[in-house]
Amino acid sequence: MPIKVLVVDDSALMRALLTEIINGAPDLEVVGTAPDPMVAREMIKALNPDVLTLDVEMPRMDGLEFLDRLMRLRPMPVIMISSLTAAGSEVTLKALELGAVDFLPKPSADRISMQSYGLEIRDKIRGASGAQVKSAPRVARQAAPAAVPPKVAFSPRLLTETVIAIGASTGGTEAIKDVLSALPGEMPPIIMVQHMPETFTPSFARRLDSLSLLTVIEAQGGERLQPGMAYLAPGHSHMRVKKSARGLVLELSRDEPVNRHRPSADVLFWSIAELVRKSSLGVILTGMGKDGAKGLLAMREAGAWNIGQDQASCVVYGMPREAAAIGALDEIASLQSIPDRILSRLRALENTAARS
Repeated sequence: MPIKVLVVDDSALMRALLTEIINGAPDLEVVGTAPDPMVAREMIKALNPDVLTLDVEMPRMDGLEFLDRLMRLRPMPVIMISSLTAAGSEVTLKALELGAVDFLPKPSADRISMQSYGLEIRDKIRGASGAQVKSAPRVARQAAPAAVPPKVAFSPRLLTETVIAIGASTGGTEAIKDVLSALPGEMPPIIMVQHMPETFTPSFARRLDSLSLLTVIEAQGGERLQPGMAYLAPGHSHMRVKKSARGLVLELSRDEPVNRHRPSADVLFWSIAELVRKSSLGVILTGMGKDGAKGLLAMREAGAWNIGQDQASCVVYGMPREAAAIGALDEIASLQSIPDRILSRLRALENTAARS
């Protein structure tokens, strides 16, 4: 039976375009389109769709308000369709915080071909249809005092010689936030790949920086890796580490996509496997597809310690599953326990170095 999709967008042209794209796949079917959330609410009751695509800016009720109500009363997989603007990216990140599974920019002629856009949205709908969506009461989304990360005292050697690499995709914006916000500020450099468009990565880096004791930036290329810093790959480029006279530095490239992604977690992990080897930790979080699995295997074979998010806490159990299937992981942990597992491994590295 095809995956049933309801398209919610105030633009008739966009509704028609999305309908044509989605219905072009035999396993997907648009069962209805709605010009605003008020109409969508009734159509959800009547049609019981599997996935909802939701515009952000609409009349009568904006997408965020509707999403908030929907996730409290009738949680279901939602993909946000957002404009390619700074304001649009901030709103989209808020939508993910409220429970949206994924997001996609509205198509534009200078972004990617419509054929590629069609493949992307179909893949996202398929991934969303199997996503774990949980209802959360409004009080859970209100600002609350953050848990204080534990105090640690790692040696200067560990802080400068160790590198932590993280890869994520669908559901990863919230997962990365949860991991970073639970870590202390005194950490080895952290390098991250999250599959998202280039317009969104600056806002995402700023959001992470505001919620973490670490200093989080979007990488520009050429940065020397430093303790207490977390570097997010920009949405337009692969990111690698390379050696220089200044130590390990970041290198960006616009080489062809790997696993249909740029940035690719595999590209980052392969470079870590080659240069950092046993002084590295790999972390693979929720996401659709297989990006990162082979790179993590290379890291593990080079002596790294790798952690994968468990199925129960993943929005989409794709990337961690693929890594586990090929033997790339040393341990599997819930999202909540991953920060503790990272710190535990760092302590183990510290003890090993002290004995040598």
